[in-house]
Amino acid sequence: MNTKDNPFGGMGSQYSTSVQYGNGQPRREPAPGPATGTPLMAEPFAVKDVSTKSFAADVIQESRRQPVLVDFWAPWCGPCKQLAPALEKAVQAAGGRVKLVKMNIDEHPAIAGQLGIQSIPAVIAFKDGQPVDGFMGAIPESQIRDFIDKVAGKGGGGQAQITEALAAATEAREAGDLQGAAQIYDAVLAQAPDNIDAIAGLADILFEAGDRAAAQEILARAPEDKKDAPALAAIRAKLALAEQAAALGDPGELERRLAADPNDHQARFDLAMIQNALGMRQEAADNLLAIVKADRTWKDDGARAQLLQFFEAWGLTDEVTLAARRKLSSLLFS
Repeated sequence: MNTKDNPFGGMGSQYSTSVQYGNGQPRREPAPGPATGTPLMAEPFAVKDVSTKSFAADVIQESRRQPVLVDFWAPWCGPCKQLAPALEKAVQAAGGRVKLVKMNIDEHPAIAGQLGIQSIPAVIAFKDGQPVDGFMGAIPESQIRDFIDKVAGKGGGGQAQITEALAAATEAREAGDLQGAAQIYDAVLAQAPDNIDAIAGLADILFEAGDRAAAQEILARAPEDKKDAPALAAIRAKLALAEQAAALGDPGELERRLAADPNDHQARFDLAMIQNALGMRQEAADNLLAIVKADRTWKDDGARAQLLQFFEAWGLTDEVTLAARRKLSSLLFS
């Protein structure tokens, strides 16, 4: 197909970086990791693979409802792997304004041939059943966002897009897709570096993944006038509790001490700290409540003070927080 026949032959240079096909046998390699570099265990952002047979339904018909970006790639293409994470982040951050699908040109070469694609990665936007724009090469994420805005429009404005993206991140977390949520938070921070919800969300995911240093680094991005925001305070409380628990030693030894002396409040307190760090919130709360019930004066009411710190870290609407707060009130005011 020549330039005249190719609907993308006249595209401006803003999105064009030519990468020619390689030679040799296809290589099957793992997909790139998340943009944050964090070794999360969740599955990456899901992108639908389309075939020549499904192209009419998944792209042509779907594009009559909303723009569809088709990522033409091949397993042996290094720049394709370089582009994929940035492309997926930008699509997620777009808050549903566009869809993204992938087509392996080794397995399904016909469509790419019909479109005159001679280098990959190539991303073609379809709208109202027709190809309308595209780019080639592993371009920066900022240019991908510009491309999406060009194809789909800016929607309800920057803040509306951020709100939609944060809602999508919350849905991803609730579904167990920590990788996808982290990518969305990362994309939001690329556009709004001082967004507290994105900072807190990404820091919390990093903390849950065991990367406390990275969580601290993300928290440090918060503007000075927003550092005391409740969402950030909750993450800092988690980090502080984890640091305290790390120095407390073997929980088995603490349990043996308690078996020998149920009034060993220090052993019970230290065990509660470790239980909290291990995610055993109910057990941690019960141990601190037991100290409060037995001796309010122990360490100047230290068990109650620590329990209140747990509540802050767990969140005021957490089920264990609500149940333990009721028990605490009963002990204090009965």
